[in-house]
Amino acid sequence: MFERLELEAFLTLAEELHFGRTAERLHVTTGRVSQTIKQLERRVGTDLFERTNRSVRLTPLGLRLYEDVRPAYEQLRTAMDRAVAAVRRARSTLRVGYVGAAAGQVVHRAADLFARQEPDCLVRARETQVAEALQRLRAGDVDVLVTSLPLAASDIAVGPVIFSEARMLAVPSRHPLSGRTAVVMEDLGDIPLLRLAGALPGDWPSDRWPERTPEGRLIRSGPRFETFQEALHLVGTGSGGVIVGAQVTRFYGRPDITYIPFSDAPPVDWAPVWLKSGTTPLVRAFAHTAREAADQVHREDGEDR
Repeated sequence: MFERLELEAFLTLAEELHFGRTAERLHVTTGRVSQTIKQLERRVGTDLFERTNRSVRLTPLGLRLYEDVRPAYEQLRTAMDRAVAAVRRARSTLRVGYVGAAAGQVVHRAADLFARQEPDCLVRARETQVAEALQRLRAGDVDVLVTSLPLAASDIAVGPVIFSEARMLAVPSRHPLSGRTAVVMEDLGDIPLLRLAGALPGDWPSDRWPERTPEGRLIRSGPRFETFQEALHLVGTGSGGVIVGAQVTRFYGRPDITYIPFSDAPPVDWAPVWLKSGTTPLVRAFAHTAREAADQVHREDGEDR
């Protein structure tokens, strides 16, 4: 087998037929090239080049070896170039954050689909807590975020709605509302509503914690929370209620909490969002794939039921 320098020195000298130019191309000394060629010739058992003070040329055996080796070397170099290029392309990573179990289900399915559609892009799915999700998007920790709407922040681009779910009210199981089969928005005057800590105007849906009922009654403010599990704990201990989506009945069942559907409120919509300054073809392509993934998950959930 050729050593690397032997192979490169032999092929380059066969093309240049000059030790000085060969040394320049390989960035080694002329003496190193001469020594390497002599070493190769000893291994072969005969001369591969005829040398005089004025010229260098291939012997018949050297010419045959060159013709045999050169195509294989080119194939090897091409294969290596392709491998390096593939690795570089694969380093294109799309970081996708999601809030909640239902969004996570869709994002992980979308990542699998996207891997087939865009094999040179790696999708990294990351669960984010509700209070820090937009902060992580703005900090560049994630490129896309799948979350609930509406969002009114001027720096955020909102993609297409990928799924919707019925709006529900989570209340302590011992609260008087827990015996109802449905609630209306006016009932929010009868229970404090938990609020998201650190929410900025326009960042998170104000429809989750309205200030007044449709008839004008003041809605009391309950404790603030940073994670959804913290919100559920607060509800379970009787601190107040929180408006949620119907996914809670599948993923977050608890004996100390009752989930009641609204009869007069619109569904909760979910969509991919991203910074307007971070809009790229990959981001738009993933948003489209997320819709496809959500449709698949919805069909499978329907079949399971």
